[in-house]
Amino acid sequence: MPDPNSPFMKASAAELLARLPGRPSAPWPQAERFLQALNHGSMTVELYAPVGTDPQQPHQQDELYFVISGTGEFVCGQERSRFDPNTVLFVPAGAVHRFENFATWVVFWGPRGGES
Repeated sequence: MPDPNSPFMKASAAELLARLPGRPSAPWPQAERFLQALNHGSMTVELYAPVGTDPQQPHQQDELYFVISGTGEFVCGQERSRFDPNTVLFVPAGAVHRFENFATWVVFWGPRGGES
């Protein structure tokens, strides 16, 4: 059993994927496609695995996406780029972006509005 006073944290993509899809909600009428894995200070790690279209909106924090499965195209602003497993993508706070057919770790950190 983990020590509740330890700063060590661990998450398993396989365990989180087994819990998806989540419950339906207003932005996710077909059921939520993300789960929070870890949280510490301004850092949050989520597993994000949408099906079909990616309905997310711009976020208030900088983001890193670590693609763990699937291939597709990532669109950020006017740029379009192919991705596959083992790709890492950075998205600055407030940037319009989307992608499809993948599962990825998402890391949010820092102050609202992003780091300078």
